Amino acid sequence: MVEIRLRDSRSKRVVPLEPTAHPGRVAMYVCGPTVYDRAHLGNARPVIVFDVLYRLLRHVYGEGNVTYARNFTDVDDRINATALARKEAGAPGTLEDLIAERSAETIAWYHADMDALGNLRPDHEPRATAYIGQMIAMIADLIAKGHAYEKAGHVLFRVRSYADYGKLSGRSVDDMIAGARVEVAPFKEDPMDFVLWKPSTDDLPGWDSPWGRGRPGWHIECSAMAHALLGESFDIHGGGNDLMFPHHENEIAQSCCAHPEGQFARIWMHNEMLQVEGKKMSKSLGNFFTVRDLLDQGIPGEVIRFVFLSTHYSKPMDWTARKAEEAEKVLRKWYGQIAAAPSSDAAAPAVMAALADDLNTAQAIAELHQIAQSGDMGALRSGLRLLGLLTDGVPDWARRVEADLSPYAARLADARETAVQTKNFAPVDALKSALTAAGVEVRMSKDGVELIPGPGFDPAKLEGLL
Repeated sequence: MVEIRLRDSRSKRVVPLEPTAHPGRVAMYVCGPTVYDRAHLGNARPVIVFDVLYRLLRHVYGEGNVTYARNFTDVDDRINATALARKEAGAPGTLEDLIAERSAETIAWYHADMDALGNLRPDHEPRATAYIGQMIAMIADLIAKGHAYEKAGHVLFRVRSYADYGKLSGRSVDDMIAGARVEVAPFKEDPMDFVLWKPSTDDLPGWDSPWGRGRPGWHIECSAMAHALLGESFDIHGGGNDLMFPHHENEIAQSCCAHPEGQFARIWMHNEMLQVEGKKMSKSLGNFFTVRDLLDQGIPGEVIRFVFLSTHYSKPMDWTARKAEEAEKVLRKWYGQIAAAPSSDAAAPAVMAALADDLNTAQAIAELHQIAQSGDMGALRSGLRLLGLLTDGVPDWARRVEADLSPYAARLADARETAVQTKNFAPVDALKSALTAAGVEVRMSKDGVELIPGPGFDPAKLEGLL
């Protein structure tokens, strides 16, 4: 069996994956989205990263021996605000109905967008609202063991009761207090203590509990869901590195105190963040995109995925338009190669080795370039499948139709040159429109004109254009 080695954020070392709770079986939990709106481009990175890991684990251990859980947080003030606004605008139903409706709406968007990027659905996608009972039970247990306390309708975790708090992020509790802004509240014993349960007002969703009507804090959600689905010990916990502190640090403290007989997660994996054109993605900079924005612009999901996989998950990733253009060219070439070759189930050991080495997707893509040059189309097809870049067959957008369009490219280039001189671009626009109507993709740049016949190419519609 292939040995998989992964970087553990807690030990800061690359360690072998050695399932021990259930030898030969692997369990993985990844923190999922808060479903209040469309997934932005950065939200897609952990989904793609851990989807590739999921595919690798299924390939090595067998599909029936891998369990992957990724949650939906559907308890959130932003969801509540949208539902309340709809109610005030006259939408029918109770506030609880409108909150559930909004969550279902955004989960459907999320599924559609992540599916378009080639991601498999996890085995479990728990919603926080379905596990309130488990959260209440875990909180009650933490109180009984002295790790939590109730005050002013809140229940808080007693951070200093867990000696290993801070080992994931590498900071002591005192350093955290000195170097960070922490919420100071009269009901806290210690500034670092965090909320497990908080009261709800009458106009907000809430659940009955031993501490009054309220709702859970964010951190307890994943601890309760992970335990319910995977047990007190499992193999891999993943998420973005922005979650390392405080979310994952708090998860560890809660879970290890509630279930000291277990280890919670043995390996912690964190992906780095995403930038756009070299800058942090921000609405104020005008470089904020949702996944749906890019898909609606005509950028194929496989292209978005390829760009993401071209950078190792542990390094910052920069999305650029140029990278997307280059990725599309490479994928068109590879899809064209495998479409013209007999089907084969040949293995791609070099791609497998790269992924087994701390999920090195950048190296895996470099290996695919070598395989494509070697002419081993079976291995190319196998490698593309392992990376989630190929499913049932070549996607429609990448299917090339054999056609000599050079006369039309020359005609368009001449028309553009004339238009530059006459300042009349109407003939150029008319010719481009006619080519597009015939199913031809038109690419014009300072380097020249490129015409690509698309899936709907109809040569009959080109008559009369020369």
